[in-house]
Amino acid sequence: MKHQPLNTIIMQGNKKRYFPICINTIFLTFILSVFFSHDGFAQANGSNYKTAIGVKFYPTGVTLKTFVRSNAAFEAIGYFWDRGTRITALYEYHHNLSESGSLKWYIGPGAHVGFYKPAFYDGGTSVGIDGVLGLDYKFPGIPINVSLDWQPSYEFGNYEGFSGNWGGVGLRLAL
Repeated sequence: MKHQPLNTIIMQGNKKRYFPICINTIFLTFILSVFFSHDGFAQANGSNYKTAIGVKFYPTGVTLKTFVRSNAAFEAIGYFWDRGTRITALYEYHHNLSESGSLKWYIGPGAHVGFYKPAFYDGGTSVGIDGVLGLDYKFPGIPINVSLDWQPSYEFGNYEGFSGNWGGVGLRLAL
């Protein structure tokens, strides 16, 4: 069985046009950010934020981060790459690195479920536990948040073992 690449196929006449997931992710992020804009936008322009939505790179993913307490956030990430899809949930404890609160470091536990293509790890579904260690910066005066983190994980299932190559750069719109 032949698998389609993780791209969107748009038909133009009898030609297929492929648009990479990252373009779709950026477009979806923009549409959702406009849709979910609300009165909390004024807070999003400060040095702190309540919720942010955006993209994460390596591999490409969609991320939603929301603070459940002043120093704790929940982050959900949907990764899409050539080997399949992985959904990750993280609980992050944030600690200030700057007096303004714009720069924070965070650490926390999490879990994931991965859906792999048959060509990788014999296909199928795997679950795992995750950790996260990173930096989070909210630009004062504009609703932009960036993060850099490392997400080591241990996976159970068709592929079992430790992986230390997850994580990356996140770019989000603070709502």
